[in-house]
Amino acid sequence: MKITSFNPMIVTGDAKSAIALFEAMGFERRHSKTGINDRNITSVNMRYTAENGKVFSIDIANSDRVPKDLTTIRMNVDDFDEAYKMLEEKGFKNAQGERITDTGSSKATLMVSPSGFSINVIEHIKNND
Repeated sequence: MKITSFNPMIVTGDAKSAIALFEAMGFERRHSKTGINDRNITSVNMRYTAENGKVFSIDIANSDRVPKDLTTIRMNVDDFDEAYKMLEEKGFKNAQGERITDTGSSKATLMVSPSGFSINVIEHIKNND
């Protein structure tokens, strides 16, 4: 399994305010995905480039299903199934039960460790057409 990116992710019922906060800090919207899990969930990727050239990223997703804000780790990988299996072997559980979110352009799920921290595992599907 190869990790292609690794950054914090905030899941919140008030994404608009969180996005505005990070924009005020100098982060810029890079891209967004809407309609995740056939619901009104949108995830926005934001990036900040410091004066020394270091790049920082954060994802902010809206969800009306979280009782309070959730901070997780977004981990993009080149092989979702391999990453999923490795995390399961380490005791992680799929927060969606057995469901895997497949949007056609990505495969993802939230995995929760035995101690309670979570990793949102994502593989972007490359279309070689």
